Amino acid sequence: MFKQYLKQAWALLRQNPLFSTLYIVGTGLAIGMTMIVAEIYYVKLAPVYPEENRGRTLYLERAKFTNGKQTWQSALSYSALQDWALHLENAEVASAEYSSWGLNENFYIQPDDRSGDFHPQIKMVDPAFFRVYAFRFLEGNPFTEADLQSGIRTAVISDDLARRLFGTTEGVVGRSFSLSYVHYRVCGVVRGGSYLTPRSYAQVYLPYSLVPNYRVSRSPDLFPYFGSFCLTFLVKDAAQARALQAEVKDVTRRLNLEHEGEWKMILWEQPRTHALSAFQVSPSKDFSFWAQVRYFGLMLLVLLLVPALNLMGMISSRMESRLAEMGVRKSFGAGRGRLLGQVMWENLLLTLLGGLLGLIVAWLFIYVGREWVFTLLDDYPDAVPQGANAYVSGEMLFAPAVFGCALLLCVVLNLLSALVPAWLSLRKPIVNSLYERR
Repeated sequence: MFKQYLKQAWALLRQNPLFSTLYIVGTGLAIGMTMIVAEIYYVKLAPVYPEENRGRTLYLERAKFTNGKQTWQSALSYSALQDWALHLENAEVASAEYSSWGLNENFYIQPDDRSGDFHPQIKMVDPAFFRVYAFRFLEGNPFTEADLQSGIRTAVISDDLARRLFGTTEGVVGRSFSLSYVHYRVCGVVRGGSYLTPRSYAQVYLPYSLVPNYRVSRSPDLFPYFGSFCLTFLVKDAAQARALQAEVKDVTRRLNLEHEGEWKMILWEQPRTHALSAFQVSPSKDFSFWAQVRYFGLMLLVLLLVPALNLMGMISSRMESRLAEMGVRKSFGAGRGRLLGQVMWENLLLTLLGGLLGLIVAWLFIYVGREWVFTLLDDYPDAVPQGANAYVSGEMLFAPAVFGCALLLCVVLNLLSALVPAWLSLRKPIVNSLYERR
């Protein structure tokens, strides 16, 4: 029966090329726009290389310090790392990263071929960074804790930078390159990520101990824990994540009691999960789950319901022209349910074709506009720096969740646009339907 329905649907598609084309294009645009939104958030949230542990990763990025007269916000100092931040019991891995505004602009690479200096993307991290993020080393290893403590000028570089500097990714370990006219030795080459995974992306990873005065607080007299270090934690599961958050709150409470009358530290609800960080602009900003649900509900309503209403009008007009046909089939014993099933299968074929078109359009749009499309829904979008690799990998595009979403959208759009007009048309008596032949 289904095979017969599909044959009839294909014949009707060929008999009405204008209607079929408009229907497929309209469906494709609706699903394409929805899929673009789905892809944007999939890339932000899904466990993609090298951020494959996003579901178990938490961040402590900002802190607020006040003494009643002055209030400053920044990250934590090296003293905070040593006193408590790197010694929390409910974290499997704790990694510190030195973060400073304009850090990348302070470094230039001088290539040996004299092709011109250029800015690489730099991260100043510790060895634990490579345990949080699942980098695949093509050659060599991360720098060690001894390298960090001694401040040796060693670096892990990405494969695209290795090819640019040395023309290959093999035999690179042990070679040197010039960074701001200082030579650094390569200790490892990793398969580079994408700028679309900004938590882990860089082209050069250096020990943060190479930063001058990294041990000194930014305000040692007023706030000894006021500094430039952000923390990333890897936990075992959601239960340990909650335990870690409770532990940090307890540490904050004890520190504030100990220094009562001198200064107060506020960490809000940190460390926060990766999912929360993707939607919350800043740890200091309030976040409402239901406000976010309403936002996505309204977006889905606009992207799906409005096109469905337009398609519904087209299908109503088409059903009016087919009333005589339906009346003849009713007179020969065809039930309303069977006729309704035929109409639904016919429109499902068109919807699936439109869905395929929308999926292809979404992929092409994302690939061509990958340097800006992923910032469309950001509150404070940043441009992709020159030279940064903002590629879209296969696992970002060809993901089971994306295909499942596309299929679900096709079914929903088919139900929204075809069910109501088909049901209303088939409720008319046989006599009225046959009369339409005149």
